[in-house]
Amino acid sequence: MITDPELDAEWDTAEPAEVAEPLAPRERAAAGTSRPWLWALGGVVAASAVWAGGLYALGDRPAAPTLSYRATENLCEDFKAQTLGGLAGDLHKKRPMNQESDHPAVYGAACVRNNVDGMPDFIVTARVDLHKKVDPSTEFEVPPLRAMADTGDVRREAVPDLGEDAVMIVSASGQLQELKVLDGAAVFTVEVWAGTYAEKNDRPATDATAVQAAMIEDMRELMVALKN
Repeated sequence: MITDPELDAEWDTAEPAEVAEPLAPRERAAAGTSRPWLWALGGVVAASAVWAGGLYALGDRPAAPTLSYRATENLCEDFKAQTLGGLAGDLHKKRPMNQESDHPAVYGAACVRNNVDGMPDFIVTARVDLHKKVDPSTEFEVPPLRAMADTGDVRREAVPDLGEDAVMIVSASGQLQELKVLDGAAVFTVEVWAGTYAEKNDRPATDATAVQAAMIEDMRELMVALKN
């Protein structure tokens, strides 16, 4: 978790601060010709030095989070989306899009599947982010930009018994649903965009509740597949 460092030692306030003696008139006049921003800058530099010293004493960064999941060479091979496929029609007819990014701070992988070759009406996206440097829990509660851009309030609901923390996020229109799971240093995401839940493109009619249940099931299978 990215937080302000906490200092174990309390500030020493045992000795009172020294009180400056009043300046003589000529001394006050001379002091008035100095640049006050230099004094302020000096205070900032001194405070920064103290803060940096504290960070150095504590260790300049928190310990790297523990990764319990492996990086995948091809997320589309690990994310089968079998349960969602039963609702969306065949999600394996069209070649999926697989992406990876191995940054020193975060390893990321994504897989995008949809149910038709032409204009899709049901798009499933899985994403895995393995954080190597910092705890991702601070940003976990941030809703996806796509859901926030939808008119109206984003609906959130906690999902029990899935990782350390899990939430289902639904856009105001209900077309976009995102399941996010936090487990240690890993963040898993399964997102479904549905143009309609009615019968279309050789897939049966469904509803948002059934889609959410399928997302949870496919998420469980993905996490098992990537577990170290």
